[in-house]
Amino acid sequence: MKVAVTGAAGFIGSHVLDALARRGDVEIVAVSRREIPAGRLPPGAAQVILDIAAPTEADYDRIGRPDVLVHLAWDGLPDYLSPHHFETELPAQYRFLKMLIEGGLRSLLVTGTCYEYGMLDGELAEETIAAPASPYAHAKVALHGQLELLKAEIPFALTWARLFYTWGPGQASGSIFPMLRAAVERGDSSFPMSPGEQVRDYLAVEEMARILVALALRQEDLGPVNVCSGVPVRMRSLVEQWLESNGWKIALDLGKYPYPTYEPLAFWGSTEKLERLLAGSA
Repeated sequence: MKVAVTGAAGFIGSHVLDALARRGDVEIVAVSRREIPAGRLPPGAAQVILDIAAPTEADYDRIGRPDVLVHLAWDGLPDYLSPHHFETELPAQYRFLKMLIEGGLRSLLVTGTCYEYGMLDGELAEETIAAPASPYAHAKVALHGQLELLKAEIPFALTWARLFYTWGPGQASGSIFPMLRAAVERGDSSFPMSPGEQVRDYLAVEEMARILVALALRQEDLGPVNVCSGVPVRMRSLVEQWLESNGWKIALDLGKYPYPTYEPLAFWGSTEKLERLLAGSA
């Protein structure tokens, strides 16, 4: 089986490549806008440099006519509030994926976002009606809808993986875990953050990558699937856990920053559907 991964140079993409390599039974194609250093590619993986903002009818051939595409690429983050997401990124994404499907792609996993649920608190299941509250989430919901409509014209299997929060090696320097580590390494006396009472659903990036690969290799029309832990955790508790597990000593300057306006205070994902699918993938 041949699996292509877009956004392969990114944080999650690099871990998806590693998860695919551990399977040992797949041919890997890493697709990105820039060259990935050879040392970061799994042995035997092919690399294709491609800009999805300028798709062509030859792209499916260029990426080796894979059996499955794991589509992680999305430009314009982490600015979730920019109109770029629905003005520029949404049409570019749809054109690219449509051309691949018209070219012959028949199995696709696309990463969505927990922000599709909008400002709802509590446990969120896949059947919850999407109510996006940011341009980024709006664009993701719209892309999902467009792909579902496209299936009526050209049959293909679509898994829409709604990612919740992740952390781990290789994360962008502006994320909380690397920022905390950098503050400790600098010898800062305190670490500024929000009040820390927001409740979130966190999953280590290695586990997230393993789940994405397991779902993609099913090559089934699974629809939306929450990719999450299902465990609600306070941000402050998670940061304190990181401090303890790493033996880091730094005071938390709580309340230095306000809560984001585009997400609710307390939400996490239901894993009922995910657990059922993973049991079937064992």
